[in-house]
Amino acid sequence: MEILNLSLPATNRFASNYLEQSADIQSFFHYRFNDLQEDKKRIAELNNRPFPRMEVAAHIENFMERFPTSEAVMKSINKLKKDNSLVVIGGQQAGILTGPLYSIHKVISIIKLAEQKERQLGIPVIPVFWIAGEDHDFQEVNHVFVPVKEKIDKWIYPEKVHQKKMVSDITLNKDICLSWVENLIKNFGETEHTNGLLEFAEAQIVKSDTFVDFFAHIIMELFKDYGLLIVDSGNRDFRQIQKELFREQIVHHDVITFSLLEQQKQIGKNGFPITIEASERAANLFYYDQRANERILLEFDREFDRFVGKSGTITFSKEELVELVDEHPAKFSNNVVTRPLMQEWLFPTIAFIAGPGEISYWAELKLVFEHFHIKMPPIVPRLNITFLDRSIESDISELNLNLMDVLSKGTEKEREQFLAAIKDKELAVLFSSTIEQLIKQYKMIEAKTEQLDRALLPMLKKNENYLLKEIGFLQSKLEEAVKLKHDVLLKKYARVDLALRPDGFPQERVWNVFYYLNQYGLTFMNKLMAETFEFDGCHKVLKV
Repeated sequence: MEILNLSLPATNRFASNYLEQSADIQSFFHYRFNDLQEDKKRIAELNNRPFPRMEVAAHIENFMERFPTSEAVMKSINKLKKDNSLVVIGGQQAGILTGPLYSIHKVISIIKLAEQKERQLGIPVIPVFWIAGEDHDFQEVNHVFVPVKEKIDKWIYPEKVHQKKMVSDITLNKDICLSWVENLIKNFGETEHTNGLLEFAEAQIVKSDTFVDFFAHIIMELFKDYGLLIVDSGNRDFRQIQKELFREQIVHHDVITFSLLEQQKQIGKNGFPITIEASERAANLFYYDQRANERILLEFDREFDRFVGKSGTITFSKEELVELVDEHPAKFSNNVVTRPLMQEWLFPTIAFIAGPGEISYWAELKLVFEHFHIKMPPIVPRLNITFLDRSIESDISELNLNLMDVLSKGTEKEREQFLAAIKDKELAVLFSSTIEQLIKQYKMIEAKTEQLDRALLPMLKKNENYLLKEIGFLQSKLEEAVKLKHDVLLKKYARVDLALRPDGFPQERVWNVFYYLNQYGLTFMNKLMAETFEFDGCHKVLKV
């Protein structure tokens, strides 16, 4: 593969400034990324902090027993037990068939940066992927986009989930899932790799009981040879390790919220938008209510000195909540504010791999971390990757398009300019003149009709509108005939957009990795992983 490095702006202004490491955002972070001296400072900090290494390693080893494994995975687990080991970590929701491409990009980023840091620092660095299985927004993980007739088509997994269940608790109907996945893959179009991909998908479905299982089986089958470790934040056993830390969050809930709001004020004063929605009532913790079979966000009611959820349907005193955490930690899970905190208590993190949105919300957590006398890890922007098929590259060249412009904005402007250039100017003038004359003549007829019989005016107007509509119809048909002469070129514009900027969005936010596995085979990931990537903030265009 050939890699092009392009300087493209991030999807939000804050992330763009972060990539540039501009001075106006550095105060919101404890470390600069991509700086060996900063890494050494981070290691010194981590060496002064305790971590439940053995408990976490034992849990991961037990949790990963049911997923595809390798010698590299076992080496990573053993590395994690060492006192001087570090992790590169990042996470994502468990999207069906792994969700949009950026989930795969994140996994690649975690593995590649871990390899790089281990070489640079000379100490064990383990890649860890945190599956956000405690998330309950099923609508975000239950679909895949498919290209259909030069448009994007949203394919929604047909099973309904009515309660606000954690994704970890959503069971997979294997028959329904298999039928849906088979139809979806076949819809990509048959290639020499399709049958192998269908067999691959079926094998993962058969082994999976839940959405998280399905996600984890695919990820580990694709990346097991690179020593990747995974955790599921929705796993009950994992939350047993978090018991003491949940207790800390409950005891310090008010300071956590105050610190968040104070940090947000500072960011707002610097002219940046706020990412995390929060109020003074926020407790930043979810409670799983078995009666309602629902995950409920807790708030703190200062007037009654109690934690409440969902319009007061459940209430707890601080003492009751602490007791519940001790007895049933699996009933609790973190929100966007406390999940990073929990992660940093559990893992000795040398780098957190973040997408553009995550960079923004981590900036809002600095004072929260400082309250607990710890620092945020270096936040490293994940690799931004676009796959460029050689045929699409040819289309771009033939249309004389600029690749950076296409990746940033699509081809709409250039397509409109092309349409204007091929438009039959004489035809447009003829129709414009005809319509103008028709309206002028009908105004004269209208004046005469008003003198003779005003009752006929509505019929006259209807007749005029009918003729204008028919002229418009004929004009559109003739314009379509002009376009048809240039149909081959117009389809190239559509094809470029569909591949690189589908529906106006970056490729990574729309297309799924299975589309590319169908095109290029199951060895596609191995070829990708054989490449060298620099974490320099540049957009990586891979010619495939």
